[in-house]
Amino acid sequence: MNKRLLIYIIPLILISCKTTQITNVTYSNTKRSEYIKKYNSLAIKEMKRSGIPASITLAQALLESDNGNSTLARKANNHFGVKCHNAWKGKKIYHDDDKRKECFRKYNSVYDSYKDHTNFIKNGYRYKILFKIKKNNYKAWAKGLQKAGYATNNRYANMLIKIIEDNKLYLFDNKDYNITDAISDENVVINTSRIKLDDTDDFSFSINKHKIFNTNRIDYIVVKKNDTYESLSEEFDLLSWELGRYNELEKNSELKVNQILFLQPKRNKSDVRYKYHIVKEGETIYNISQLYGVKLRKLYERNNIETDKQPVVGTKLLLR
Repeated sequence: MNKRLLIYIIPLILISCKTTQITNVTYSNTKRSEYIKKYNSLAIKEMKRSGIPASITLAQALLESDNGNSTLARKANNHFGVKCHNAWKGKKIYHDDDKRKECFRKYNSVYDSYKDHTNFIKNGYRYKILFKIKKNNYKAWAKGLQKAGYATNNRYANMLIKIIEDNKLYLFDNKDYNITDAISDENVVINTSRIKLDDTDDFSFSINKHKIFNTNRIDYIVVKKNDTYESLSEEFDLLSWELGRYNELEKNSELKVNQILFLQPKRNKSDVRYKYHIVKEGETIYNISQLYGVKLRKLYERNNIETDKQPVVGTKLLLR
């Protein structure tokens, strides 16, 4: 090829490459301070509607959406990482999270995301206890959200508290404060790494007829007289099949008074504190799976026990 021709072609190739790189950039990275300035009014509006502290709503949005830069926030206006769940009838988007191609809610606007987040907490039975906390007590709200199982990260409350204090978001919880003065590009950094949270396991709170207990990060109740699948499903806003599946019960299995009944799926292994269980007189492997919130199939597999066989008294049953 002619050398003179190469001299002209190479710069054109380089220009073409640079242009391609530039056109691939579809959004600018939003700073945290910019996000707060843009959306604090939505959090305040939802606080007035529901009682959820604006500081908590903003901190969750910042954390879950990566300051509005996450794929879900950009493509689906989903600023809180809310998954579809069974009752969702709106638009959907599929995104890799804990599992591949999980279903997440898609909204027409950011405000729709904020409203749905409010409704999700306001209508969720496990979060009702939070509304007894004062709006200006953001630390208690953060800890309460963690205890109620909003996120699996055991530092979730600490993370929210740090975001709130680093950015002075607590100022938005005061309705008399001039909100335009709350945000500056110079954030006041407060070290919250040593904040000690209460144990997030084995807690309980009361709602409706039943007390909600928690073990292995799973909510459960104890069956009372006259409880039925229908009455419990209605009380806890569950589908008719969920209680049976979560508790590995046979179809039309009779509920018994004082029976442990999980409101969420059991886990593959026990809490780290419980590594094994010594089988006692009268215990079955199913009873033990309910006691620790571990799937029955996993107990059989982990202990090399044939399905439907029962361990003898004194057996050291591995839970993890």
